[in-house]
Amino acid sequence: MEAFSDGVLAVAITILVLDLHASAAEPEPLATQLEQGWPSFAAYAVSFFVIGVVWINHHAVVNLVARVDRRLLFYNLLLLFFVTTIPFTTSTLAEYLYPSHGSSTSLAALLYGVSTEGMAVSFTLMLWHMTRAGLTTRPVTRQQANRAVVRFGVGTLLYPLVTLVGLVSAPAMLLLYAALTAYYVFEQTPILGEGPPRGDQAV
Repeated sequence: MEAFSDGVLAVAITILVLDLHASAAEPEPLATQLEQGWPSFAAYAVSFFVIGVVWINHHAVVNLVARVDRRLLFYNLLLLFFVTTIPFTTSTLAEYLYPSHGSSTSLAALLYGVSTEGMAVSFTLMLWHMTRAGLTTRPVTRQQANRAVVRFGVGTLLYPLVTLVGLVSAPAMLLLYAALTAYYVFEQTPILGEGPPRGDQAV
């Protein structure tokens, strides 16, 4: 599961860069092209770290798993489904980031929000099932599990709120997504508290 997920995440994060363009055939100088293309570069930067944080958190979650079952595999597959939509929703958001596009800008923001909310829900389902089905490396009490799911699943509540902001201002939404991504970068609290790692994992 971990190896397959790593491969999918690697492809998704690499495809993002394909939407960045600059050409000597264009009449505008390079500096002008870069200035005009700021939406693509901004959306790329945010989405790169969104997928990167998903990769890091996925390793943290998998590090808690002693064994997998069929349902966990499907929840993981659901996560990867939404991850692979990020390149499309990123390029769409960059294309329609300007307010002059009207309702299309709001729809592009909504599409991006669906991708991120889908990832957050999938992660939460994975952690919830792991703790309920006894798949973790050590026993977890119901209280520990509930606390971990609430803390780890904060994105399921915040991403829809950020998306609502995007319906009014897509650039503001992008800034808020960058802030949420920074939270997950620096949030180092162990998901299920301290405990021995799996023997086949180096942390």
